[in-house]
Amino acid sequence: MEFRLLGPFEAYHDGVRVEVGSRRHERCLLAILLLEAGKLVPIDRLIELLWAGTPPRAPRGVVHTYIGRLRAMVGRYGLTITTRGDGYLVAPGTHTTDVARFTDLAHRAAGTADLGERVDRYDQALALWRGPLLADTADERLRQRLGADLTELWLSSSELRAEAQLELGRYDAVVTGLTALADQNPTRERLVTALMTALYRTGRQAEALRRYQATRQTLVRDLGVEPGPDLQRLHAQILRNDPHAGEPPLPVYAVRVRDHVLPWPVGGHPALEFCNTYAGWGGPRLPRGEWLRSYTALAIWAGHVDLADEPTVTRLIRQGEAKPDEAAAVLDEARLLREHLYACLLNPDDRRSFSVVARFVEAAAKHSAFVLDGDGLGRWRLARNGGLRLPVHAAARAAADLLADPRRFTVRACRSEHCGWLFLDQSGLRKYCSLVTCGKIAPAQAVCVPA
Repeated sequence: MEFRLLGPFEAYHDGVRVEVGSRRHERCLLAILLLEAGKLVPIDRLIELLWAGTPPRAPRGVVHTYIGRLRAMVGRYGLTITTRGDGYLVAPGTHTTDVARFTDLAHRAAGTADLGERVDRYDQALALWRGPLLADTADERLRQRLGADLTELWLSSSELRAEAQLELGRYDAVVTGLTALADQNPTRERLVTALMTALYRTGRQAEALRRYQATRQTLVRDLGVEPGPDLQRLHAQILRNDPHAGEPPLPVYAVRVRDHVLPWPVGGHPALEFCNTYAGWGGPRLPRGEWLRSYTALAIWAGHVDLADEPTVTRLIRQGEAKPDEAAAVLDEARLLREHLYACLLNPDDRRSFSVVARFVEAAAKHSAFVLDGDGLGRWRLARNGGLRLPVHAAARAAADLLADPRRFTVRACRSEHCGWLFLDQSGLRKYCSLVTCGKIAPAQAVCVPA
């Protein structure tokens, strides 16, 4: 059976809706057991939840009667309500609920690095939310007791989806998705921050400022507090027409190039810069920690580390905009190359990752030409027939250069949970990949060791 609890109570069998529970308390009782699937729910707790201290006469008998009716209704569809000791249990695996699917999708979305995929998963999760938990079955008191965590997950998922949409430039979608939600939850500053940012970036500066004033008045009136620093900073940015309003402040170990955030060069070699990400590879991923999030960023990075000249970067960006599907496929290839290059630099004996990198290097060689440079020296140059894959070929050539160089054995990896950067250290004396980052964040933990 399939049960939908996020909104009005509904039950389905083989896709066909079936009626379960002729009384509201019967449906509510079944919903409680479904939410606690696999766990024994004592009868005293059921009584307390159902009637909140004002039970009918002989409440145990009433619960027994409800259970008997429910068994008769759902048993024909394969769902069993088991009696154990002084309680009842619905075994997991015999049914599905929208609550379990929503929770799973929301948690998976939060752990997804790719922004587009993250938004898709949040879309799937939030589409399951048809209204408050058990909207036609539980009263507000019971709903708060049973579903407070679900409501918080719904709100936080809405905020996180909006933040990902902002990074993807989907400002209108944020305005559409958050306006009513912000009206209903005016003290959720993270939600208001996302909405104000989207309003500002769609040319609705006045609306964004009015939203701030309304939020501030509510916070002062209801809670006696001023807006937090993030909301105040956004307000100030909007007042001065800051084009970067709403973006998280850049860490000191990141740079902005052509309005894209890239990792600060610390590795000492383009192949290492390709692997590094300014928020690190270890521990929890930090907001905006993934620099390789669009084809445009990849093309700009190639120019930033002198693997492509500026006219070539501009040409690649235009081609990527004209062929988004091809550009997305190339970006996937870049991420695959980065993953295996990082692995074989950490472990020189990793033949599997080396083989993957080698295939990229061999492909790059087919699009290379040996030319006489302006200084009279011969150099390998990538031919323009590489198309959108030129930045990947350039990264692969840099990888080949490092993997064929004895310096690869001087690569160090920072073990700080905030970092994971790779860098060259021929002296063997450096303790940190960067004194600006690891040297200040966690000196006791940020000791870089040979890879």
